[in-house]
Amino acid sequence: MREAAFAKQNKDKWLKFESVLRNNIQIDPDELSSLYVEVTDHLSYAQTFYPNSNTANYLNSLSVLAHQKIYKTKRESRNRFITFYTKEFPLFFAKYHKQLVISFVTFLLFSIVGAYSATTDGDFVRLIMGNGYVNMTLANIEKGDPMAVYKKMEALDMFLGITINNIKVALYAFTLGVFLSIGTLAILMRNAVMLGSFQYFFYDKGLLWESARTIWIHGTIEISVIIVAGCAGLVLGNSILFPGTYTRLQSFVRGAKDGIKILISTIPFFIIAGFLEGFVTRHTEMPDWLAILIISGSLSLILFYYVIYPIKLKRKHEQ
Repeated sequence: MREAAFAKQNKDKWLKFESVLRNNIQIDPDELSSLYVEVTDHLSYAQTFYPNSNTANYLNSLSVLAHQKIYKTKRESRNRFITFYTKEFPLFFAKYHKQLVISFVTFLLFSIVGAYSATTDGDFVRLIMGNGYVNMTLANIEKGDPMAVYKKMEALDMFLGITINNIKVALYAFTLGVFLSIGTLAILMRNAVMLGSFQYFFYDKGLLWESARTIWIHGTIEISVIIVAGCAGLVLGNSILFPGTYTRLQSFVRGAKDGIKILISTIPFFIIAGFLEGFVTRHTEMPDWLAILIISGSLSLILFYYVIYPIKLKRKHEQ
């Protein structure tokens, strides 16, 4: 192949790779790896057939630049944790908003199903929550402290126990996605029905506001990131169902990697939710305005990080 034809055929890839390197543009790691492999292959080809040419020199400079960036990245590995949460993940997550919507709608729908079932069947709440829990809550209501369940354990023990349990639920929601997403949907449905029936139980006792202002102090973040974990499970399951141009195994590996990234993003939020449930929710005497402030602040944080910020980064990246 003539040098001019070779350059014309591949220049778009070279220019894209150069732009990514020089402007520190965030792209999919697999795409970046593919570009790097192609450029190094083209360099070998150019050195063989067009030695000392402008094309060979240009590709060599690109290879050197990539090499420098790689080792610079190694030196900056201490900052990787921060950049993952502030830049890499939000930009990456923008492409999975469809799965996030499916997870959210599923949870919302079955929360309504849980509440409706509780209205039509007096024993439904006991079936879902268990007789022990319902009886304990009824006893607390009679004592005039319906939210006393959040004061039973020591704050630190509750924080650790709740955080670990919530992370387990998230892991189940993700890993069960391997069953063609059905397992993930089942976890979302189960937790949603529990929430809906639980809230109706307090509504039926005339305590809806008292329960909501207390439960959602920690529940806003807790429930939100369970929905995000459901999104991770759907990414995993859909990679098996819809491999696209990849083999099913290749698609599964990509889906598993992407799902794990989404799951990792939830860990700090589960820690925050666990802290709120262990140390803050127990203070049922707090004024309404403070509870509303915590709940609205938590909701704003989740919406910004998982919805608004990824969209903003994606638009900036496209520009």
